[in-house]
Amino acid sequence: MNAQSDVDPVLPDPASAEPAAPESVAPESAAPTPAVPQGWRKRDLPGFAGLIGPLYVRKEAEGWAYGLMADANHLNPAGVVHGGLLTSLLDHGLSAIAWEALGRRTCVTVQLDTHFLAAARAGQFLEVRGRVVRATSSLVFMQGELSVAGRALATGAAVLKVMGSAPSTP
Repeated sequence: MNAQSDVDPVLPDPASAEPAAPESVAPESAAPTPAVPQGWRKRDLPGFAGLIGPLYVRKEAEGWAYGLMADANHLNPAGVVHGGLLTSLLDHGLSAIAWEALGRRTCVTVQLDTHFLAAARAGQFLEVRGRVVRATSSLVFMQGELSVAGRALATGAAVLKVMGSAPSTP
């Protein structure tokens, strides 16, 4: 048995003094940047949400929708959008929808069940929509879907803890 067969091919062998060669990446100019669909507004957010973005928002008849243009930075080693990015976008969208539905009360995710249905690729605009299933004084139960051009890529169910009271109005 070859000693190297136990080593993850993506990570350097810890016993080796040589760093792993960088993975080849297509030049950024290789493909034009896809356009964000009309009607979406870019949101510059601080913290983690800003790192996964840029994120976009759109007010619709049924409520708010949240989006992200997938690019090469969002891909996993298999060349499709990383499941962690899909889950993060779903979590952010459902949390923001709950926040708005509860009069802008802070909510934090207690549980998020994500079901992946299909892969997303660079150049696709990912959209999250959700709804409040039930809200109590301390918890809100959400359902949502992450899609590309109307095709579901993931669904999710979330339980969020209501942390604060509604902001006072002047």
